[in-house]
Amino acid sequence: MKQFHLTYKNDRKFLQDLEEIRQWCGHNAGYKQVFRIYSQDMNRDHIAHVCALLDQHMPSALYFGCTSNANILDGELTSWEILLTCTVFEYRSTQIKLLQYPFTEDNYQNAVDDLKKHCEENPWVNSIEMLATIMNMSMKGFCDEMSGLGKDIQVFGGGAFNPNMDDETAYVFSKGNGIVEHGIVFLMMGGDNFHAYSTFIAGWKPLKRRFRITKADKEILYELDGKPAFEVYKRYLNIEKNENFFSNTLEFPLFLEREGVNILRCPLAVNDDDSLVMSSDMEENAFVKIAYGDPDTILNSIRHDGQKIADFQPEVIQTFSCAARRAFWGDANISRETVMFKDVASTAGFYTHGEFLRMDGTMLNFNVTLVIVAMREGDPAGERIDFCGPTVHQLNKIPMIWRFVSFIEASTAELEAMNEKLFLTAITDGLTRLYNRAEIERRINGALEEKQNGAGHGNVHLIMLDIDNFKMVNDAYGHKEGDNVIVALSDILRRTADRFSQGCAGRWGGEEFMVLLVGHTTQEAMDAAEQIRRDFSAVQFENAGCQTVSVGVTQAVAGESADSMCSRVDKALYSAKDAGKNRVVCLES
Repeated sequence: MKQFHLTYKNDRKFLQDLEEIRQWCGHNAGYKQVFRIYSQDMNRDHIAHVCALLDQHMPSALYFGCTSNANILDGELTSWEILLTCTVFEYRSTQIKLLQYPFTEDNYQNAVDDLKKHCEENPWVNSIEMLATIMNMSMKGFCDEMSGLGKDIQVFGGGAFNPNMDDETAYVFSKGNGIVEHGIVFLMMGGDNFHAYSTFIAGWKPLKRRFRITKADKEILYELDGKPAFEVYKRYLNIEKNENFFSNTLEFPLFLEREGVNILRCPLAVNDDDSLVMSSDMEENAFVKIAYGDPDTILNSIRHDGQKIADFQPEVIQTFSCAARRAFWGDANISRETVMFKDVASTAGFYTHGEFLRMDGTMLNFNVTLVIVAMREGDPAGERIDFCGPTVHQLNKIPMIWRFVSFIEASTAELEAMNEKLFLTAITDGLTRLYNRAEIERRINGALEEKQNGAGHGNVHLIMLDIDNFKMVNDAYGHKEGDNVIVALSDILRRTADRFSQGCAGRWGGEEFMVLLVGHTTQEAMDAAEQIRRDFSAVQFENAGCQTVSVGVTQAVAGESADSMCSRVDKALYSAKDAGKNRVVCLES
């Protein structure tokens, strides 16, 4: 596989470049060629003219393309408005096929159904590259349907865009199918000797504040935390509802998790009712955070994934990078993300309106993401390449806003750590670090309420313990040794509670303790209580020797209160005391 880069400025130079490709291919009639065309020139006549030249002078070659926000040549942002790459497949076993369809929310199903049919008829397909016009279109249904392709088929690509990000006009086109505003193009590739590796790089970090999507319909985000979605951008970022809204919010997308993958969604516009038009679908009851670009995180991700791409030893690298990343970095720094890849293989691509990548059989629509696809024919050739990724120090200038965000994030992390410490202090016992009485009571009440409402996880049991003859320990050996005894029992209770998915332990007062178990049988609760008793009696204290506990166990009955249940387990405990101590007694209702 070999890739040639061409730029269109005039017919004379363009035809010379095509002639060089023809000469390189020579008499190898089996070589297949495909041209990718990325155009910042929105003049349809100009695009059509380039296509006509290809039809005339490279009649056997396939071609497809789209309009773009900007183009990537040799891994760098280029000023050339019409960029072409010609990939020459040198293995006869490699197969390619080009498909184009109308593409709207009303007819995407036709495109997917026909694509699936072609994949079934052509089992050699292992990779599909796609370009589509997706502005103001919900992609959820399309992605769901694309997930139904054969699991081993990779899919990757990008959304057509416009150099003016406020302009919704965008085109896709391909050989024999014309230039359209609402279309999708698929390049099917495969064969025994064709290999592809695809991955994505995000690098945006979420701010700490979390919001719940309380109202959404497809790509329209109505409410966050019960308030108009625009208020979040107004309140926290001071972004106004004006003609600059889109460009101002590009650097602050919303961060959410979907199918176990962290993805980003950009606000495109704000409506009169303060709802937001998002770059793709939003799901009610999901949680989102405002995200920001962190240079260190982004470049570390590129270094990490860049080495994986280098280890694949590709011959060609395709990049689909979101235009929002270009807005974030600025033209002076944006190439730092991709320029190093040209040392691995021939690298080209464009800046998109949304990126696509199929992962583990699931089709995902990304935003503010860099999708990288490495391709080769045959086995890896040559020695392993060490990928030397970019560093922050190589940037032309680090905007002051990044330093402020870094300061705010560090300060917020410290504040959250302090708040977490204060919260734990409020609900835990100072000596044992178990829950204090107020917190264990709250958890008992919560478990009983859930049981009564049918929302719980089954049976509720309490285990109550009291250290036998504890006053004698304090009197004979002092309070320090008494504390050692209490702490040792607390450690056993903590380990016991941790073995149960719905278990927790607390200090009820003095030498009394309570363990709450939810979703287990009475026998399991009794076994746990007996294990606690045995483990504690086996502890040898330096001065106090071995000590024992008496234990009571009970199960909640339907409709009873926490006071009633606690009273009954207390009676079970004192029944154990009255029976001679160092034993477990279960008291049923």
